[in-house]
Amino acid sequence: MKTLFALVESPFFPQFPDLYQELDIDMQRFDSARNLHRALQKQAPDFFVGEFIYGWGNDYAGNTVSNLDVTLRTLQSKAPKAKVIVFMQPSEAPHIGKLTEIFPVHAVLKYPVTEDEMRTALGTP
Repeated sequence: MKTLFALVESPFFPQFPDLYQELDIDMQRFDSARNLHRALQKQAPDFFVGEFIYGWGNDYAGNTVSNLDVTLRTLQSKAPKAKVIVFMQPSEAPHIGKLTEIFPVHAVLKYPVTEDEMRTALGTP
């Protein structure tokens, strides 16, 4: 069984429980990055899913792009083989390149995300 860690920080986050069950993926939902980071100390997931929110004003040192930066850095050290799937609002499209320049991202899916798009991102046509 494969494992997927999902960082759910907004009400827009799509849920695909039937797809995960069909693909034999254990989805673990985290409502805070801190809890997800604790789980990464114990287990490396096969997939990570999170929502990209561009950091308009939170960057005092010039080295953060979004809400996912710290989590993606942690994944690089604790789960380097995890495939990163990012959800985002279409309005964030002009900024996603800043994230993908820094971090390896397997797939970027714009809202509304369909089950077929998620299936493809998970590597199953």
